[in-house]
Amino acid sequence: MAFNSYLFWLFFVVVIGLYRLLPHRGQNRLLLVASYVFYGAWDARFLLLIALSTVVDFFVARQIARAPRQSVLAKRWCALSITVNLGILGVFKYFDFFASSFARLLEALFNYHADPLALNVILPVGISFYTFQTLSYTIDVYRGQTTPATNLLDFGLYVAFFPQLVAGPIERSHRLLPQIINPRKRREDDFANGLYLVVTGLFAKIVIADNMAFICNGIFAAPTSEVGGIDRVVGIYAFAFQIYGDFYGYSAIARGISLWMGIDLMANFRMPYFARSPSDFWQRWHISLSSWLRDYLYIPLGGNRGGKLLTYRNLMLTMLLGGLWHGAGWTFVCWGLYHGLLLCAYRPFEKRIDEQEQGILRRIASTFFFFNLVCIGWLFFRAESLPQVWVFLTEIFFADFTSTYLTNYGIRSILYLVGPFLLLEAWLERRRDLLALTRVAWGWRAAAYSYALFMLLVHQPHRSSEFIYFQF
Repeated sequence: MAFNSYLFWLFFVVVIGLYRLLPHRGQNRLLLVASYVFYGAWDARFLLLIALSTVVDFFVARQIARAPRQSVLAKRWCALSITVNLGILGVFKYFDFFASSFARLLEALFNYHADPLALNVILPVGISFYTFQTLSYTIDVYRGQTTPATNLLDFGLYVAFFPQLVAGPIERSHRLLPQIINPRKRREDDFANGLYLVVTGLFAKIVIADNMAFICNGIFAAPTSEVGGIDRVVGIYAFAFQIYGDFYGYSAIARGISLWMGIDLMANFRMPYFARSPSDFWQRWHISLSSWLRDYLYIPLGGNRGGKLLTYRNLMLTMLLGGLWHGAGWTFVCWGLYHGLLLCAYRPFEKRIDEQEQGILRRIASTFFFFNLVCIGWLFFRAESLPQVWVFLTEIFFADFTSTYLTNYGIRSILYLVGPFLLLEAWLERRRDLLALTRVAWGWRAAAYSYALFMLLVHQPHRSSEFIYFQF
């Protein structure tokens, strides 16, 4: 039940209709059942994994709270939670990758051929998201930053809340749990804000992401003889806007429908392609993951407290593991290492870039330059293999730059479909308000929503694609 399917909206109409009729406790029970139905629609077998993580972390957190704060006993209970959650994630997501990589290493070093043991299990949708969410809960209880939940069903809803279950945002317990445990009050602007988020989310997914996917997939699948360097550049740009429209779209819709139920999820994006440096980018892109990595990995490793070399080590390790979080493949590892190198390279100049007052042309130039650095990273993220990355890079820098139909069609589509959305984001960036459009006169809002509806009706994609981040 993807957000861009009629089945989901039928499901949601039923849920929200019943939700409005029930008291607080009844609403929580309804949402828990709806969340399990929603996830079970993908593959009901994996409901056992969510239930296992829920039960383990619920009881482990209570044991941590009963033990002396940060005592050896509390550490052991916390280690149990980490072992169970990462163990499940490791088996389902990484076992086959590491087994096959180890077999290839043996063959390369010792000419020893071994058939790797492969489980060939289906990757449960969204497993990385809810695993990190439950992990943050038990760690926060151990740190004394969160009070453990007393009701298993309420905690189960925190883990499985369906709008953000399969692709985030990764919610911290101190934000989401109180909204579940305490009665929810209707806020005057929840409907208007939710409508804006749902409309922009559907626009970003259907009009931008799915149409960019058509261009991107065609270029990435084309034989070398049929495309040139400019085509490859257009393909990378198309993917940059595809993945942004796809992931922003999901997060925005999740936030919008949650607001209609009185629950406020965190903003996961803040105009990321207007960033001028790596640290600025990671404060704008997938904010729930980047802040998770900062709080539970980078800072525990030592952060920037141990001098330059240790700081660079911590940055590289954090981004390496961030790359692995996204996928069990060497392209994702290289993507993480690439962003780690960007963070290290920019670090001596970061404060100067952030503080420096620049003219509009210099700001545009520095933003466009860093956007292209991000796009090089997206090549690693999208490519099927490292050899394909090499093919793209060699063709971009050394091949014939004659334009083709793909180039012209791709550039026109980006300008026509993505351009207006970027103009909206430029206005939001200037206003420093993600919901600024909901505060303008109703005529402007009506015009914006009419335009979005027109584009949604007229520019249906050639083929609807699944949300990219479902695979993580």
